Amino acid sequence: MSRGKRVWPDVAIPPGATLAEEIETRGMSQAELARRMGRPIQAVNEIIRGKKAITAETALGLEDVLGTPAHFWLRLEADHQLNVARLARGRRTRRAAHPASAGVGR
Repeated sequence: MSRGKRVWPDVAIPPGATLAEEIETRGMSQAELARRMGRPIQAVNEIIRGKKAITAETALGLEDVLGTPAHFWLRLEADHQLNVARLARGRRTRRAAHPASAGVGR
């Protein structure tokens, strides 16, 4: 196992992107997935657009309908949230290291 610096993604892809690919591969619409899960279409759409997180209850519904283990969906969500936090921290760190020079060139 390497002890060097770990490399992290420079983007945070929401788990809804994977869900969108999965239902497209199965020829399933968002409306059908929502109906089979007993969830509002808007909730499924917001997950796919990355506007809503996958909760444990939603992960269980996805497992029931798609057969993909609930822990898979929860792991994607947790990884996404961690990447979002890392990217935000990196932006704050870069701003602190290189503050904008107010009034320069005026």
